[in-house]
Amino acid sequence: MSQSIPPNQIRPPSETRGDVGSEKKPLPFQARGQLATAIVLVVLVGGIAWYSLQRDTERTEDAYVDGNVVQVTSQIGGTVTAFAADNTDHVKAGTLLVTLNPVDQEVRFERAKAELAKATRVARTQYSQVQQLRAEVVQRKNDVLKTRADLARRSTLASSGAVSREEVSHAEDVLKNAEAMLSAVNQSLEQRLAMVDGTNLRTHPDVLTAATNLRDAYIARSRTSILSPVDGTVTKRSVQLGQRINPGVALMSVVPMDELWVNANFKESQLEHLRIGQPAEVTTDVYGRNVVYHGKIVGMDAGTGSAFALLPAQNATGNWIKVTQRVPIRIALDSKEIAKQPLRVGLSMRVSVRTTDRSGEMIRKDVAPNFVYKTQVYDQELRDADAIVEAVIRANEGQTPMAEK
Repeated sequence: MSQSIPPNQIRPPSETRGDVGSEKKPLPFQARGQLATAIVLVVLVGGIAWYSLQRDTERTEDAYVDGNVVQVTSQIGGTVTAFAADNTDHVKAGTLLVTLNPVDQEVRFERAKAELAKATRVARTQYSQVQQLRAEVVQRKNDVLKTRADLARRSTLASSGAVSREEVSHAEDVLKNAEAMLSAVNQSLEQRLAMVDGTNLRTHPDVLTAATNLRDAYIARSRTSILSPVDGTVTKRSVQLGQRINPGVALMSVVPMDELWVNANFKESQLEHLRIGQPAEVTTDVYGRNVVYHGKIVGMDAGTGSAFALLPAQNATGNWIKVTQRVPIRIALDSKEIAKQPLRVGLSMRVSVRTTDRSGEMIRKDVAPNFVYKTQVYDQELRDADAIVEAVIRANEGQTPMAEK
C-alpha cells in the first residue's frame, strides 16, 4: 500500500523550481534583433565565401594513382637458370634480375672471335698479294722493255744481213709474250686492288663483317644476364626457373615509386574552366584528409574514357540514354611529398583543382618535361665489345702492308 504524504510536507511548485527572482529575464526586443541580424550576416558571408570557393574549384573522387610499369623482357631466347628478385622487392637500376643459360652464347662468341681472327689474316694475305703483284708488274715491264730493245737491235742487224729473219721473228714472239704477261699481271693486280683498294686492315669489308658478328655475339652473351632498367619495386613476376623464354616475353615489371601521377576523371561539364598549369590538391584514403599532396595539371587526354574503350558504346543503335562522359586529366605530384608519404599505383584519390587562373592552355602544344623517362643500363654494351674486337685484330694483324689508293 502506498503511503500518503502529509499536507504540511507538500511544497508549492514555485519552491520546487527555485525562487521566481532567480529565473533568466528574456532579452529585450532590440537585443534579439541585433543577434538575429548578426547570425544572418555570418550565414550570408559564409554562403558567399562558399559559393566563390565552389565556383573557382572543380572536384572529383574519380581519380587514381598511375605510374610507369616498366616491363622486364629478354632480348634473346634461352632457358632461365636463376632469378634474383621477386614481387615487393626493391631493386636499383642495373641489378641482376634473371639469368639465362649462357652455354649457347659462349660457343657463338668464341666462334665469332675465331672468324674475326681468320678474316684479319686473310685480309693481311690480300694486302701482301697486292704488294707482290705490284713487284711483278715492275718485273714484267722490265721484260717488255728488254725484249723490245732486243727486237730493235736484231731488226737493225737484219737489214745488213748479220741476223736472219728467223731470229727477228723469234724476238717479235718474245716481245708479244712479255706484253701478254704484263697485261695478265696488270689484270690480277686490278682484281686484288678491288678487294683492298682504299682500305686498311680495320676498314677491310671482311674484317668489318667479322667484327660486327663478334659484337653481336658479345652483346648476345651479355644479355643472358637480364638487368633492371630502372629503380623501383618488382611486381607481376611471371618467370619460372627452367622456363624456356622467347625474345620480348614479359618476365616481370618494375614500378618506379618516385615517378607517380594522378589521373583524375572529370565530368564533361567540369572541363570549361580547367587549364594546364592550374594547381591541385590531392588526398587519399590511405593517409586521410590531413595529408594533402600538391600538384598541377600537366595535360588533358585526347578523348573520353569510353571513346578509347575496348568496346566503345554504339549510341547510333537502339534506345539512347545520355550518360555523362568523363575525360582523364593528368596531374603531376610533388616528388618530395611522394617520398615522404609513399603512394601505390591504383590507389583512389580525391582531387580538388583551383580554376581561378584560367590563362593556361586546354591542349598541350609540346611535350611535358616532367615525364621524360629513360634508362642508361644498356649504354655500355658496345664499349666492351669494341675493346674485344680491337684486341682480336691487334693479335692477328702482324706487320700488315697497307694498300695504296
